[in-house]
Amino acid sequence: MATETPTLESLQAALDAQQAVFNMHQAMNVEVFYWWCTAIMVMIHAGFLAYEMGASRSKNALAAGVKNILALAVIIPTFYLFGWWIYNAFPGGLIPAEASAALPWAQSMGPDVQDMGTGIFWAAFALFGATTGSIMSGAVIERIRVSAFLILTVILGSGVWILAGAWGWHPDGWMLTEMGYHDVGASGVVHAIAGFFTLGVLINLGPRVGKFIEGVPQQIKAHNLPMTLIGLMMIIFGFFGFLGGCIIFNGGETGWTTIYNTPTNLSAFAFNTLMGFAGGVIGCYIATRDPFWTMSGGLVGIISVAAGLDLYDPGLAFIIATCVSFIAVGAAKLLEKRGIDDAVGAVAVHGVTGVVAVILVGVFAGGTPNMDGNPAISLYGQTVCAIVMMVLGFVPGYLVSYLLKKFNMLRVPENVEDLGLDEVEILTHPYPETVPASTSKGADMGDLEAKGA
Repeated sequence: MATETPTLESLQAALDAQQAVFNMHQAMNVEVFYWWCTAIMVMIHAGFLAYEMGASRSKNALAAGVKNILALAVIIPTFYLFGWWIYNAFPGGLIPAEASAALPWAQSMGPDVQDMGTGIFWAAFALFGATTGSIMSGAVIERIRVSAFLILTVILGSGVWILAGAWGWHPDGWMLTEMGYHDVGASGVVHAIAGFFTLGVLINLGPRVGKFIEGVPQQIKAHNLPMTLIGLMMIIFGFFGFLGGCIIFNGGETGWTTIYNTPTNLSAFAFNTLMGFAGGVIGCYIATRDPFWTMSGGLVGIISVAAGLDLYDPGLAFIIATCVSFIAVGAAKLLEKRGIDDAVGAVAVHGVTGVVAVILVGVFAGGTPNMDGNPAISLYGQTVCAIVMMVLGFVPGYLVSYLLKKFNMLRVPENVEDLGLDEVEILTHPYPETVPASTSKGADMGDLEAKGA
């Protein structure tokens, strides 16, 4: 029986159909990758919650945890309303460009079977923003009003950081196009911004009651250090989602690229993330012998190499992380001597480390070319951009917290701080078995005594 010879047109149609299926699966793979990066990033917030609850005294534990839950909850809708628009509208500076597609009523900002990218990238960036709020949260525990914290969190997580992202991450961002800025793992646009915003807040918030006696800093001990260490390990786990969200999954022959369209891969990220973590832990252990700082060293180490994850030799990443750990510990001690009460060392761990990390890319990778005609990486460009990050973070944090302070909205009253925020702002106890039982409603003490109460 004779078989029909396929025509050129039928072969082309079959090939086009196969290509369409391949393209669809590529687009789905991109969606799945960032979906799980975002899911893993949620662990960062679970970690910060445990970390800060443990670092608080027991009378403030739930207030510290609830702040983290609320930070995530308020940043998501505000980032939807205006955060994503800021990223797309302000890459050139402070004058907005046309970015109507990023407004909340645009077709791309909702279910659209033709758009398999906007939602997942928006979600990843929203979680980056929530991370900035959690960074600030630990530093201000035990004396900030929950309402004030949430106002500051929205400004930081849905405004300030994403403006920095527009300048330093967007393909048209002026720091990239004019300075050759390189910060693939967000050492500057997330960590430096959040750290220096927090510093501005802490100056106006003031220290906890009892932290300084006649100018001498006192140790206020965490009520549950094991919980804090576990929380820090959870943050480290979440970092793999965070850094995965910083890499670009491309279809076709391009493969992985950085946010700046330069070639890289997850293998480079794996080498340097782990070597940075190890170097940071070892460095902080040698510098302090303190369990809290030893585990915080893991954060210091990863942040210190995050800006150049795609460029560093793993041995260099380990050395950088180890050395920057001493800088972070020194910075924390210096701030404490200056009367700044940073309960978890967030300014040093995130802010100072983030700035140093950005500058070190210029030291060790200066001259590395960028794509798309952008200037090469340089020590000058990295240093200028690091200063911009410090100023952009610090000024809004200081000004907004100053206004809140003037309106008596920033800090709880001293008697509330003495009693504990859980008692007043949360209205419950984290460990009720330690609280004496109150008299039952409707029963008098005689009845209770008669029953052997």
